Amino acid sequence: MKKILLIALVVLVAAGLVAFMVIKQQSGYTKVYTATLTREDLSTIVSGTGQIKPKSYVNVGATSFGRITRFFVKEGDRVKKGETLATIDNVQQESTVNAQQATIDVAKTDIASYIAAEKTAQANVEHAQADLEQKKLDWDRAQALYKDGIMAKQDYDAKKAAYDLAVASLAQAVAGLNQAKAQTDSARGHLQTAVANLRADQDSLSKTIATAPFDGIVTNEPVREGETVVVGIQNSEGSTLMTLADMSIITAEVKVDETDIINVQLGQPAEVTVDALPNKVFKGHVTLVGDQALLRSTGVATSQSTTGTEEAKDFKVVVTLDNPSDELRPGLSCTAKITTAHKTNVLALPIQALTMHDPATDVAKPGGGVQAASAPVKSNPVQGVFVVQKDPHGRLRARFVPVTTGITGATDIEVLSGLNQGEEIVTGPYKTLRDLKGGALLKRDKSALALSTGSSS
Repeated sequence: MKKILLIALVVLVAAGLVAFMVIKQQSGYTKVYTATLTREDLSTIVSGTGQIKPKSYVNVGATSFGRITRFFVKEGDRVKKGETLATIDNVQQESTVNAQQATIDVAKTDIASYIAAEKTAQANVEHAQADLEQKKLDWDRAQALYKDGIMAKQDYDAKKAAYDLAVASLAQAVAGLNQAKAQTDSARGHLQTAVANLRADQDSLSKTIATAPFDGIVTNEPVREGETVVVGIQNSEGSTLMTLADMSIITAEVKVDETDIINVQLGQPAEVTVDALPNKVFKGHVTLVGDQALLRSTGVATSQSTTGTEEAKDFKVVVTLDNPSDELRPGLSCTAKITTAHKTNVLALPIQALTMHDPATDVAKPGGGVQAASAPVKSNPVQGVFVVQKDPHGRLRARFVPVTTGITGATDIEVLSGLNQGEEIVTGPYKTLRDLKGGALLKRDKSALALSTGSSS
């Protein structure tokens, strides 16, 4: 038993010595996470949430007073341009059209009879003209004979009377022809009036039949068959039959945070996901960038708000889908990811590696590590990263390097100057990185590396 206790005591003493040596060896070192700089493709993404909307829609309103006799479509139905959507009671309008059509038929019959009378009058004129020519020849011959004393005065007077009668008969026939023509023209005028009235009556009848102005989908029917509709202001109760959305061009209307809107421009590519279709991504492009700030809590433009405007604001952005699907419906919730910048094969570093640091505060101790400057130094922090380097003794030390950055991706940021590919930089932990000084002794955190490798595999 004593031998066992002695062995246990020796093991504990040995373990304590090992622990003491490890702690002594690691004293003065800072455990950090590190990463190696590589080249990659970077994209800056701006996200916004909103809903699917058609580019255009119309409220099909009532254009005639009456009772709805039938709906031919229901909400969700797809319709074609010119398709009948609904009918309103049109007995009176239809009767008026039929009566006017009958009036036109009568007018056409009258015109036909007047034209026949006109032809008869024309024949009478031609007959009178022929008779007048004959009577003129007789009259001219009678004048010559009477002058030579061959014809009796009684016969001479008879020829003259016959000639005068033929002249009067021709004048009467011409007057009859003109009268017939006037009657025909009057009948044609009445026909034109009847045709114009028919067009007006047909227009009144057509207003009792609602048709689709374009191909689309029915999104709302606020009234039902049997209800009475009135002609009124658009969207007022009892004046709208249904809402028709043009789904040939579908957009995603989203709100983008005010801090990101400055980078959004027309034509930028975007990917739209719809909550109801989780496995589909729709390609699109930005077609509208709003210039009015909207209060996030109410969605009202700041220019129209009467309350304080110190709260967060958004801007409206419209993304038009390149290849919309028939599964999409107006009002579906969606998220748009807009690519505002993209670069290929650029040097990039993890965003968390960036820190603000003042190199003037770094003073190396003679035996390693860092001590504070002897005199107060005015703080002048700059953006940069800590690079891992080996000192002459082979120990790892931190060296602060100012860095100029470019576009920002989801987790990485572009390096424009200050670093080279393959350099090892400190990426964390955040608290350690915030307090780290240039020249500090470093030790790679193996547990973090192991965790990262395991999770990536």
